[in-house]
Amino acid sequence: MNTEADILERIIQPDNEDLNLEMAQWLLSWRFTEPDRQRMTDLSDKASLGTLSSDERRELDGYLLMGHLLAIAHSKARRSLKRRQPAA
Repeated sequence: MNTEADILERIIQPDNEDLNLEMAQWLLSWRFTEPDRQRMTDLSDKASLGTLSSDERRELDGYLLMGHLLAIAHSKARRSLKRRQPAA
């Protein structure tokens, strides 16, 4: 079974180091906001306690998916920047 994260990874192709400098730097600037980080912490705490509602579960799943997207995008950006560095 293909998860959304699996599909995203194939779309983004993090091993393909084809981003220009500006795009790579822009992707690395993507971050969750502080309120989002706090909300993820709250939802994770509730999940640990087993008190998440079904709506909260979907919300947490959305944050997890977006976190995976960020990780893939950041990986591609870092690899692209590393490729552009002169050999030592």
